[in-house]
Parts: sequence; structure tokens; C-alpha cells
Amino acid sequence: MPNYKEGTFIPIKSFKHNGVLHRVWDDNLILSRTDDAWITVNNQVTVTEADGTTWRTKEPAISFFSTALWFNVVAIMPPEGVYYYCNLASPVHWDAGALTYIDYDLDVMVEQDGTVRLLDEAEYESHKQLMHYPANVTDRIEKDLAKLYDWIEKGVGPFHPDFIQKWYDRYRQYVEMG
Repeated sequence: MPNYKEGTFIPIKSFKHNGVLHRVWDDNLILSRTDDAWITVNNQVTVTEADGTTWRTKEPAISFFSTALWFNVVAIMPPEGVYYYCNLASPVHWDAGALTYIDYDLDVMVEQDGTVRLLDEAEYESHKQLMHYPANVTDRIEKDLAKLYDWIEKGVGPFHPDFIQKWYDRYRQYVEMG
């Protein structure tokens, strides 16, 4: 793996199970990189969809990418308070100059008021059939979905308030350094 360290900007790419590119986020600042996880932040970056259309993010977003768990967590920080968008996805790995993962359709939204919603169940069921997700993949997604719910309920990992504050403060240090 290349020696990308804190303070380095990298792209993040998501793919679908069939290998088709799903989405690319440009210019994600690495806040931390360990054997277990990558923590990144982006703010007003270009996102390119599979069909080539682009859009820009609006607020800072701190992302937690595990190298072992089958989900990632994005804490989006508009002025009115943090909310979380969680992707059921393969563990991340470094490939061809980008942090990459396979997006497995299911998402969990944790709203500012604590409401938790499972999203895109129909898309997951459709793609599971269409792309022939193997049993070991669907079993792992179900297992780690339960772990994700447990983390949300207990307020651990990226759902702990100190987690967001720590990494947002680190991000602000980089912004202030220019």
C-alpha cells in the first residue's frame, strides 16, 4: 500500500458487486489511517456518479471506513447538527490510487433527533438477485447490519459524540494551517 498518511488528499471510489463503478468522491483528507480503519473528511468536494454526472457536497463530512467490518459511516455536519449516513459495504482497501469498497445497497440513516431508518431494501433485494450475491456476502451483511445497529444504540465508535468532535477539531487544524 502506498504511504498515504494524515494530511494527504485521496479519492474514494465505490463499486457495485458486479465491478461497475458506482460513485467517486474527490479530495478526501486523511485524518487517520491504521490497520483497522481510515478516517477521512471532505467538504464541498466533487462527486461523480456512474453515469458521469457530478455534484458537490454541501457540508463537512467525516467518514469512518473499516478494513474488517461490512459497513462505513459518514457523519454529515450541517449547521443544525450531525446526522449519519451508513452504507452496508465491503471493508475498504487501497486499489489503483484510491480507497475503494463495494456498496451493497442497504443504508442506515441516523437523523439529528436519533431516529434510525433502514433505506433501500428493495434495491438490495433486486441487486441480490440480479448480481447473484453469494450467501457468505449476504450473511456477512446481515451480521454487520446487526453490529451497526448495536453501535448506534450504544453510541460507540463513530456514533460516540467525542469521536466527531475529535476528528472535526483535527480537520479544523488542517483548515487553519491552510
